Amino acid sequence: MKTKIKLLLIAALVFPFLMVPSGLGQSQPDRSGRGGSAKPMTVPVTIRVRESKPRVEMRIADYLLREDGDIQTSLSIRSREDSPMWLAILIQDDLVSSIANEIKGLAEFINHLPAGSRVMIGYIRSGTLDVRRKFTADLERAAKGLRAPLGLASASPYNPFVEIIEALRKFDSQPLGRRAMIVVSDGVDVSRGVDSSTPGQSLDLQRAITEAQRRSVAIYSIYAPSAANSGFQLSANGQSCLERLSTETGGRAFFQGTGAPVSFAPFLKEIEESLLSQIALTYLSTHTNKGFHRLDIKPLERDVEIRHPAGYTR
Repeated sequence: MKTKIKLLLIAALVFPFLMVPSGLGQSQPDRSGRGGSAKPMTVPVTIRVRESKPRVEMRIADYLLREDGDIQTSLSIRSREDSPMWLAILIQDDLVSSIANEIKGLAEFINHLPAGSRVMIGYIRSGTLDVRRKFTADLERAAKGLRAPLGLASASPYNPFVEIIEALRKFDSQPLGRRAMIVVSDGVDVSRGVDSSTPGQSLDLQRAITEAQRRSVAIYSIYAPSAANSGFQLSANGQSCLERLSTETGGRAFFQGTGAPVSFAPFLKEIEESLLSQIALTYLSTHTNKGFHRLDIKPLERDVEIRHPAGYTR
């Protein structure tokens, strides 16, 4: 009897401390001011281990996840082992003729994707998005859907971001999971005049970022000049737009100066490694009010780098 009393006293002292959240991955009270219930959110996250070894197996790192400054609760993680990659590849149809030399490399990139990956091929051109291949697990068939861009100014979309938004909507009919897009474009938006070509003035660039964040699609962009838009200023503005598009969606932008890249090979190699390291992270969001919600995911290990979207708009 005395032993049982001692155990009950110890439990009474210890239990309250076990109920206190540790701070890592714990949800906070709803501070939205609307009293709504918490909702699950899924975001694409790329984890890279900074080590000298040439190949390091991707591991799930310890991290601190905050939304609008409040710590959130992680619900699930889907990696390449338990979730296929849904990848859309878009090529602007008025790019300079040298880009035709990169089609073979893009086809090889597709054929080397892990089994189970689903790929869509589309071309950004004037008026609409030309979908050459809908999402398919037949990687060889997807690769054969590639062709050299027309390279004609008459094929210029004047605004690649409208077609990017159209391509993002194709993800709506696909299961949730690991999602990404590769865009080969000049990034120039002159639909509302030259002033709209800057990252801060392009309305459709912001819409593309919002739609990608909403659908958990990380966008990787490769800059290439077009036949329609030339000149240093337009090229610089286009690169800045692509940089913002990729950074704010959890992807990465690639370019070599303001001219056509010598080769896509080093870019595709880095994209391949990033896709292999991408996870679909689902957490419980305690902010249910409309508007933009900023996301911050910090690794707790020095040798880990995490890339993720800047946030999302509800």
